[in-house]
Amino acid sequence: MTIAGKAVDIFLSKEVGVPIIYLNTFSGKGMKVYEAAQAAGCPPFTLVAISNLDWNHDMAPWDSPAAFKGGEAFTGGADNYLRLLVEEIMPEVEKELPGPPVWQGIAGYSLAGLFALYAIYQTDVFSRVGCMSGSLWFPGFKEHICSHEPKRRPDCIYFSLGDREAKTRDSVLKTVQENTETIHAHFLAQGIDTVFQLDPGNHFVQGIERTVAGIRWLLGR
Repeated sequence: MTIAGKAVDIFLSKEVGVPIIYLNTFSGKGMKVYEAAQAAGCPPFTLVAISNLDWNHDMAPWDSPAAFKGGEAFTGGADNYLRLLVEEIMPEVEKELPGPPVWQGIAGYSLAGLFALYAIYQTDVFSRVGCMSGSLWFPGFKEHICSHEPKRRPDCIYFSLGDREAKTRDSVLKTVQENTETIHAHFLAQGIDTVFQLDPGNHFVQGIERTVAGIRWLLGR
């Protein structure tokens, strides 16, 4: 279905009363993630992949300069997009389910991982979060997380990062591993079930596999 210009693909479990995970992603990636999840032996779940996003607007919590030379600036539209997700997309999607989900999770890779974590500070609908190779270098984000309270205490949070992602000369991007470790420790200190997985490679390798690993972990808690 298409809602307010966003493409929404539902990969429906045949079983009733299973979890549902909302994944903000690029067009065509939802099918690849769902197929890989089935191949990896994930427990039954429904995946909702939302694409056709204005990435640097919809996923950005606030305005920020471009992350690298020649890139686009970030124009903080995350609150507006989250409102669309919660108030319009989710109700339409969940009308299609054979029964209510046992829990609702949110997941994403890169900026969508940042958005997934930001979402629990703005709404109480998600109980599990997957932040895979999350853009936690985003200026001011670590400070925001560590100085605010989520709208709902999450059941569990999954973090991952490639072990080469921080190996850059860029003074902003190189903070990604330190910031991820700090945020992970922040949740651990609160007694929240969380893990930080360091994977081989840079930001641009095995995105599907890293996403599935996070989803599998969330489903297994």
